[in-house]
Amino acid sequence: MKRNQGGMTLLGFIIVLSVAGLFAYIGMKLVPMYSEFYSVKRSLADLSKEPGAGQMDSAKARDLFFRRMDMSYVESVKQENFKIVRNDRGMEITVAYEVRRPLIANLDVVGRFHAVQQLTSKEGD
Repeated sequence: MKRNQGGMTLLGFIIVLSVAGLFAYIGMKLVPMYSEFYSVKRSLADLSKEPGAGQMDSAKARDLFFRRMDMSYVESVKQENFKIVRNDRGMEITVAYEVRRPLIANLDVVGRFHAVQQLTSKEGD
C-alpha cells in the first residue's frame, strides 16, 4: 500500500509566510494611527466631564485638550485641527485631521479622522 504524504511544500510555505508578513507590516502602520484617534476621543470625553465644561473659556478648553494630547504622545493633531463652536447647550469641539504614513516605496497609508464632543452647560448632562 502506497502512502501519500500530505502537507505544504516549501514554496507554498514561503508564499503563505510572505502574505502573513505583509498583513503584519500593514497592521504595524495602521495600529498607531487608530491608537492616536482613540486617545483623541478619550481626551474629548474626559474634557466633557470637567466641572463647568460648557461654560469653559475656549482658550482653557484648547489648553486642557492639548495637554492631554501631550500626555498621550499624540503628534498628529495640530492647533488648526481643533475647532470650537458655541451653541445654546454649551460648546461643541470638533477635531478633524489626516494622518499619512509611508507604506512601501511611493505608496502611503492615509487615515482621515473626525471626532466631535458636546460640552454641555448643565452639570447633570
